[in-house]
Amino acid sequence: MTTVTRRATPHDAARIAELLHAFNTEFDTETPGVAVLAQRLRVLLAEPSTFAVLGGDPAVGVALVTLRPNVWSDGPVALLDEMYVAPEQRGSGIGSAILLQMVAICRDLGAAAIEINVDESDAGAMRFYERHGFSGTDSDSGERAFYFYRALSAG
Repeated sequence: MTTVTRRATPHDAARIAELLHAFNTEFDTETPGVAVLAQRLRVLLAEPSTFAVLGGDPAVGVALVTLRPNVWSDGPVALLDEMYVAPEQRGSGIGSAILLQMVAICRDLGAAAIEINVDESDAGAMRFYERHGFSGTDSDSGERAFYFYRALSAG
């Protein structure tokens, strides 16, 4: 069975918003709601620095990627901001198909690397990304890589 994947357009913002809202709801994480997410996605997906890949017809999974320039390579670095597949579709290969399409697009755009942040407790996601060639260690030093975060309040 072939899984349908495609690069999203701003017209897909509402469906992507539904998927991302479901993602946060599933994991008890705050979400601004589908309407707010859809509006933000319409703007982001119109920019060359952001793209999304949808999987399924109708879409049941999504990868959302932001590209940023960096000093260490000629091409951008891609950050996989969000990756979600509806629970009933997990294990069907759709996540792998989405990820492979996302990697292909990053290559086509000249990206030097793809970065992903995974929660320490999410062993399933870590295994998924490792199966697809991602590593939690620095490629040069072999040291474990860490992600640090600081929220900035308004004002």
